[in-house]
Amino acid sequence: MRARFHRQGRGFFFVILCLALSSLLVARSSSDWQVIAPGVDLKFVTAKKPSSVGDSRIVILRMDPNLWQLEAVGISQTRESSGHSARDWSQRHKFSAAINAGMFATDYKTHLGYMGSSTHVNNSHQNAYQSVAAFEPRDPQSLPRFHIYDLDAPGIHFQDIQKNYTSALQNLRLVKRPGLNQWSQRDRKWSEAALGEDDAGRILFIYSRSPFSMHDLNAELLAAGIDLVAAQHLEGGPEAQLYLHVGDVEMELYGSYETSFKENDSNSAAWPVPNILGVRPRTHAAH
Repeated sequence: MRARFHRQGRGFFFVILCLALSSLLVARSSSDWQVIAPGVDLKFVTAKKPSSVGDSRIVILRMDPNLWQLEAVGISQTRESSGHSARDWSQRHKFSAAINAGMFATDYKTHLGYMGSSTHVNNSHQNAYQSVAAFEPRDPQSLPRFHIYDLDAPGIHFQDIQKNYTSALQNLRLVKRPGLNQWSQRDRKWSEAALGEDDAGRILFIYSRSPFSMHDLNAELLAAGIDLVAAQHLEGGPEAQLYLHVGDVEMELYGSYETSFKENDSNSAAWPVPNILGVRPRTHAAH
């Protein structure tokens, strides 16, 4: 009887120890986020499977869409003849952070896929890309302020997204709900800018200068403890960029490597891009 009680006691202690360690790991994972403003958090993730180039660090900027407002803008709207870096776009339009809006056509202004807002439509044509980021709902009381939709999911129709949201951005899908890697392994790799959503509906700006195949990058993001449920590709190679200026925190990040285009890490300047996705505090939110 005593021996059995002793074994049960050890088992009970082991369970308590496991629960304590689990709680500690969760707390540590949560504390990895750096709070830089109300509703804005920053995290650096080092890939478990390192890239062959650079520091293998992935930058994730997380924003609460109830406090921060997305806006997509481009030169077809501003009627300029050339684009700007993410930093320049931010300074011109008073964005606190900015990232590529997506890939663009050879005319250097038309977004590949639908891109439209209440004030301007860059491209009214839907293409085969299966990911649509929708923001600024017409009825924010009944719809999330930001949501990445999978067009091949049951009951999802592009016309309904247009009807329910003033702004939508269609791009190449990386991760399908509820966290499914959509890329098979390929040899091609590049620096990456991506847009994601976590399980709380928060906006994720994702950037990596170190090049990865999209299969490997997706795997790293899904294992990073950021609760990623959906993501879309924005841009790759030297044109991929992320700019942040909130309070005392300022970062200008830009890519370099892209298979069959620029197979090195030598890029030392942000390239101008015709379309950008920016974020600024909502008028009722504290900055």
